[in-house]
Amino acid sequence: MNDKKEKLYWRRLDNSAKIFPISGGKKYSTVFRLSAVLKEKIDKKMLEIAVEKALEQYEFFKVRLRNGFFWNYLEYNPKKPIIEEEKEYPCKYIDPKENNNYLFKVTYFDEKINIDIFHSLTDGNSGTMFFREIIYNYIELTHKEEFQEELRIKRKMDLSTEDSYIKNYNKKAKGNNASKKAYKLAGRKIKLGAISAIHEMIDLNELKQEAKKYEATITQYLTAVLIYAIYKTNYLKSKGKKPIKVCIPVNLKKYFPSNTVSNFFSYITVEAEMKKEKLDTFEKIVEFVKKDFAKKLEPEEIQKTMSGNVKLGTNPLIKIIPLVLKKPIVRLSYIEIRKYTTTTFSNIGRIGIIGKYQKYIDNFLMLIAPEPVEKIKCSACSFENKIVFTFTSILDNCEIEKQFCHFLREKNIHVKIESNGILDI
Repeated sequence: MNDKKEKLYWRRLDNSAKIFPISGGKKYSTVFRLSAVLKEKIDKKMLEIAVEKALEQYEFFKVRLRNGFFWNYLEYNPKKPIIEEEKEYPCKYIDPKENNNYLFKVTYFDEKINIDIFHSLTDGNSGTMFFREIIYNYIELTHKEEFQEELRIKRKMDLSTEDSYIKNYNKKAKGNNASKKAYKLAGRKIKLGAISAIHEMIDLNELKQEAKKYEATITQYLTAVLIYAIYKTNYLKSKGKKPIKVCIPVNLKKYFPSNTVSNFFSYITVEAEMKKEKLDTFEKIVEFVKKDFAKKLEPEEIQKTMSGNVKLGTNPLIKIIPLVLKKPIVRLSYIEIRKYTTTTFSNIGRIGIIGKYQKYIDNFLMLIAPEPVEKIKCSACSFENKIVFTFTSILDNCEIEKQFCHFLREKNIHVKIESNGILDI
């Protein structure tokens, strides 16, 4: 093996990635999906070539997961990735034995290309970069006359696999205070392990104008709408008492220097004490969300949360426990931790595409796997003048999704709804 591949032969998982193989499984898949809807039917052969070309650029993703004595680790994967027509529900557990041991799975259906990614491989930020490279390659291969020059030149990448958590955490940073358990969404579950995906396609300019009235960012405004939708439906119906808590992933590359393709994210949790804070109108909720964001996105607070998580991963007592004994302990801990969140909302923001490629793309989607404790999860991404807010759910009703859409339409914001047909909306 040459020197380049020797470096890739094996590597440690980053601090966040260590937990996912231990806690993950069919119930807690810890998988997220990115989709690109193009304007023409997908050619499987061209997609296969596009993925292999992307792996030449992102060779860090050409890996398989292995069991060590204390932790899992990543090892060079000599096999080719399997590309097939979409036949599963989104964000399902990726079985390595059925996927040539890859930690991502590329599928297609009609005009859509999907990539499901196991969180041990990377986060949403770097996953988007890799997926974008696949899309560029695919468009170049299917429109060779227009992209002759691009086919000859490789896009330059300045990437690494460093563990940016270890590099940037502060050993002296004190952890945040313990919080209350969260209000949990109630209701019957969808049968046969199905997952509902409802995409609300929102006019971005109209949304920006409305958010501006409240001096709120897009993420703050949508978080407030989500809390309001939960409050008006599930919460009032079940006479909820615990706080509605929304977990918001945070891209740490905005706070610390890093070019890693490994995980490098943290989170904030918006804790809405509906009765205590008298949050019974949208106006009160959005003001509360803005203040909570401002407080928890302070660099010092971000450092505390990130450093607290690193300390858990580097705890000497945890490190010396063999992997076979770690698994039941970590799984129970993971389930307990999820009880402190009502739902998760991840907004990866604008997916920037080079101008000449844009005319071949209709939109992008992001989806996060729901789970037995967080029965609904939410995600968003934007492309050109459209932002798609997606609900993935295992609940057998879509009252929250309907309320969310109804609220935006009442504000004269255009919303178009698409779904995978599991629930009628």
